[in-house]
Order: sequence, then C-alpha cells, then structure tokens
Amino acid sequence: MPLEWLNKEQVAKLISLDMVQYTFGSTLTRLHGGINAQTGLQSHIDIPAIIGTKGKNHHFHKQLNDYVPPLNNPTLFRRDQNLCLYCGQVFEPKQLSRDHITPVSQGGKDVWENVVTACKRCNNHKADRTPLQSNMKLLAIPFAPNYAEYIYLQGKHIITDQMQFLMNYFPQKSPFRKCFV
Repeated sequence: MPLEWLNKEQVAKLISLDMVQYTFGSTLTRLHGGINAQTGLQSHIDIPAIIGTKGKNHHFHKQLNDYVPPLNNPTLFRRDQNLCLYCGQVFEPKQLSRDHITPVSQGGKDVWENVVTACKRCNNHKADRTPLQSNMKLLAIPFAPNYAEYIYLQGKHIITDQMQFLMNYFPQKSPFRKCFV
C-alpha cells in the first residue's frame, strides 16, 4: 500500500537501518559516502523509485479503507484538472475557486462530494444557489479520492515506475486511470 513520499535522505536512512523489505523500479539516484581506509573504496547507497518497509499494521490498512483526504484548493483543482466544471474551460489556479454544489448557506457541507472547481465568473454567477436554481449544468460528478489517488493529487513529480505502482490502488472506475492508458 502506498503511504507517503519520502526524500532520498529518508530512504537512505531506512536502507541503512535495514528497514526495507523490498525495492521496486529504477534507481533514482546514488548517494556517495566516505572512502574506506583499508580498501580505498567509496561507499554508496542506490535510492530506488519505490520501497516497501518491513512490518505490518493491519489496523492502519483498515483505516485507509475509511480514509478521507483533507480538502484543499490545490488538490481539488488538480482533481478537476483545472477545469471549470460549469463552463468547461481550463484555467490557471489563480483564476479558479472552490464552489459548493449545495451552498453552505443552504446546508451544504465542505466535503469532496459537494465541491467542484469553478472559474470565478461561473462561481459568482451561481452565487449561493444550487446548479438547478441557477440554471447551470454540472459537467462531472464530484468524488472523494482514495488514499492512492490523493498521493497522486499532491502534485509531486511521479516517474513511470511510481505511477504504475500507484495505479494498482486506484479504483477501477477512477477518472485518473484514463490519464495514463
């Protein structure tokens, strides 16, 4: 199960502490250490694209099934691919806003399933009305990403090996699967 992004120093520490169960994918970089006084050889650690750490936590895996990622605008905009889900145009993030399908003023919640990306013009036009009340059509149904999709949405640079690994944990109907076929 993908858990988090680690930097090369964190991976090197886990390798040196013998906490890595397996590695997968290509080598991203090689860290060089000191030179052995007896052999004259320089030590190194190869940093792989993916590591699996030792140990199991069944309770944690159960929690991941119920996991709801934190909602924030950069991740929301990435989920909706910077597309206004009312007019259908792609915008720069600074031109976008979070729209509540059922407005908070009408009892709507600030949750993944009730928010979409909207350009500021469409959001102002919709105001504190539902799409039906404002005679606006919603172009897609909002959804809460699962844990693996959220890792993808965090906007890190993902190499092919990592993307293939992550996709194994995307739901079969995930819209993100279409992006990588």
